Amino acid sequence: MMRSLYQEHAGPLYGYVLTLTGDRGWAQDIVQEVLLRAWQHPLAADGRPVRGWLHTVARHLVIDQWRARKVRPEVSFADPPERGVADGTDEAMQSWLVAEALQRLSPAHREVLVECYYQGRSVPEAAQRIGVPAGTVKSRLHYALRALRLTLQEMGVV
Repeated sequence: MMRSLYQEHAGPLYGYVLTLTGDRGWAQDIVQEVLLRAWQHPLAADGRPVRGWLHTVARHLVIDQWRARKVRPEVSFADPPERGVADGTDEAMQSWLVAEALQRLSPAHREVLVECYYQGRSVPEAAQRIGVPAGTVKSRLHYALRALRLTLQEMGVV
């Protein structure tokens, strides 16, 4: 039933709606909506001529959508919105926050973090430089990172 309705009326209906709208995409949307309504409407199911009804429904839909677009026009942008410029502000703020958090740590924790993360030394190198066993450096690193995370959270950094 719907297949025969589509085969018989979709082409002429599309041509009619295209002349009303002048937009292929919009016309296709209208035809789809009209055929959906025809499928749901009992008039289309009882075998009576429906072309006039289909055209009337299409015209009403075009008018309704045209009015809706006029009241709430679509805003389209030819270019995407401009993005922020990387001026280094975020990195500077992050460095400042981490430096402030490091100052709040104990000297032992701060020292091991600076040696391993900022100076780029391995655990054995940091242990030799600080003068403690490598296991102590590993342990201090673990607790220093934990303390740094907590300090940053207290400062409101998530």
